[in-house]
Amino acid sequence: MTHQTTRRSALAWFGAGIALPVLAACGSEAQAKTFRVSYSDAEWKRRLTPAQYAVLRQEDTERPFSSPLDKEKRKGTFLCAGCGNELFSSDTKFDSRTGWPSFYRPLPGAVGSKTDYKLGYPRREIHCADCGGHLGHVFNDGPRPTGLRYCMNGLAMKFRPA
Repeated sequence: MTHQTTRRSALAWFGAGIALPVLAACGSEAQAKTFRVSYSDAEWKRRLTPAQYAVLRQEDTERPFSSPLDKEKRKGTFLCAGCGNELFSSDTKFDSRTGWPSFYRPLPGAVGSKTDYKLGYPRREIHCADCGGHLGHVFNDGPRPTGLRYCMNGLAMKFRPA
């Protein structure tokens, strides 16, 4: 390895270190937008469990296979645990074998998205359209008819049977 190759590698890593925080800031549409349901941080902490708060308000991810909603098979509707917004119909739920509740389509107007660079590459983060709560991410490896997999945190949702 030459001196120039080592220098180029170092400059590339330095550039990535500068670019990633800038790119992450570009994906902050959910935080900057005003939502129909809005509470102070103290009120969110009062309304949610600590685990729900970590997922919905701090964009944390629950452990895979930890949510009972992953195995939920009844007919009904999945709601935002933060505000009660109807997010997904049980008709669009499928077993992705990833350990998180997965759906191939949200209800119309139920969710929004932003670009998330937290892992160093772009992902589409999904949030509640009404309160901005972090729900999970969407990937292009789902079933027909959409080919999408909305991989959601069970802590971010509640289930209402039909």
